[in-house]
Amino acid sequence: MSGERPVTGPVATSDSEAGLDHVQRRTVRVLVLTQAVGAVGITIGIATASLLARDLSGSEALSGLAQTAQVLGAAVISFLLAGLMHRRGRRVGLTTGYLLGASGSGLAVLAGAVGSMVLLILGAVLLGAATSANNAARYAATDLAGDADRARSLSVVVWATTVGAVAGPNLSGPAGGLARALGLPELVGPFVVATIGMSLAALVVTVALRPDPLKLAQARGAADAARDAAPADTGSSWSRARGAITERPVLGYAIAGLALAHATMIAVMVMTPLHMDHGHAGLEVIGLVISVHVLGMFAFSPLVGMLADRAGRAPVLVSGGVVLIAALLLCSSAPAGMSWQITAGLFLLGVGWSLAMVAASTLIAEHAPLRARTAVQGTSDLVMGITAAGAGALAGLVVDLAGYPTLALLALVLAGGVIGAGLRAGTTPAATRVPS
Repeated sequence: MSGERPVTGPVATSDSEAGLDHVQRRTVRVLVLTQAVGAVGITIGIATASLLARDLSGSEALSGLAQTAQVLGAAVISFLLAGLMHRRGRRVGLTTGYLLGASGSGLAVLAGAVGSMVLLILGAVLLGAATSANNAARYAATDLAGDADRARSLSVVVWATTVGAVAGPNLSGPAGGLARALGLPELVGPFVVATIGMSLAALVVTVALRPDPLKLAQARGAADAARDAAPADTGSSWSRARGAITERPVLGYAIAGLALAHATMIAVMVMTPLHMDHGHAGLEVIGLVISVHVLGMFAFSPLVGMLADRAGRAPVLVSGGVVLIAALLLCSSAPAGMSWQITAGLFLLGVGWSLAMVAASTLIAEHAPLRARTAVQGTSDLVMGITAAGAGALAGLVVDLAGYPTLALLALVLAGGVIGAGLRAGTTPAATRVPS
C-alpha cells in the first residue's frame, strides 16, 4: 500500500482514447469484483444488527443504535478516506476502508461473545468504513468515464453489489449455525462471515486496481491545468468542497437528494427486522425480506444508469422520490411479521433508493471540478451518512413510542424532499464541466 507507482508509459502520456478506454474497462471490472465480494460482508449483518443490539442493550428503543453507529461511522470515515484518496489514490483509500471494516466486524463478534454493547457500537463505527469504501468505489468508476456513459459506469459497479448483497442476508441462518459450532452466540455468525468478505475485498483492490484511475485522472488534469491556467489545488478538503458547491449549486441539490433518499431508506429498513420479529418471523424469513430489499437497491441499477444517461439525471432523481413514497405507504400498512406488504414495500424502498442514488451520484461526479472531486464526493457521503444516522437513531424511538407504521408515514416527509431536490436540480443552470 505504500508507494503507488507513478503513472507513466503510453497510457498515461498518450492522447489515445483507446488506451484510456482500456484502463476504464479494466477499472470497472476490478471494482465489480470488489463490490461483489465486499457486499457479502457489508450486508450480511443487516438482518441481525438490530436484534443483537436489542439483546445486548435490553431495550428495543436502542435496537437501531448499532446500525446508526455504522451509518455515522461511514459518514465520518468517508470524508477522511476522501482526503486519503486525493493524496494517495483510490487503491490505498479503498483498501484502508475494507480493512477497517473487517476489524469492525471482528469487534462485533467479540461484543456478542462477551455481551458488551460498547464494543458493538465501536465495532459498528469501524464497520462503517467498509460502506465508505463501497460508496467511494462507485465514484472511482467515473474517474475516467465520458459524459455519455458516466451514469452507466457508476451503475454497473453499484449493480455488482447485488451478488454479495442478496447472498449476504440469506446467509444469516447458516452463519448462525457456524457461530453455534464455534461456541459463539447465534447473532454474531453474520459478522464472522463479514470479516472474511471484507478482507477478501481489500486483497482484490490491493492486487488488481492498477493503474489507479484517480491518479491517472489527476495526471491528465494537471496537464489541462497547466495549459488552461485552471485554479490550483489549494486549501483543505472542506474548503475545496465548499467552493465547488458555491460555484455550482446543482451539487448542493444533488447532495440533498442523495442524503434524503438514504435517510428514508435507512430509517425504515433498520426497523423492519424488529417489526417482523414482533410477529414471530424467523431469522431466515427476515433475511429473505432484507435480501429482496437489497435486490431492489442494486439489481436494476444498470437500467437506472442507462435511463439517467438518456432521460437526464434530475428526472430520474424525482422518480426515485415518487417510488419511495409508494414504498412507505405499503410499509405503513404492513402487519407485524411476514406479509406481502412488507416484502413489496421493502423491494420498492430499494428501487426508489437506487433511482435517487444513481442519479444524484452521477450529478455529483460530473459537476464536481477535478481539483475538488474527492472533497465533494467525501462531503456528499458525509452529509448522506449524518442525515441517515440521525434518521436511524430517531427510528428506534418512533417505533418504540408509536410503532412501525407511524415511522413509515413520518418518512414521507423525507421522500418528498427527494422530489423537491430533483426538481431544483433540473432547473438550476449547471456550470461548465471540467474534463474527466
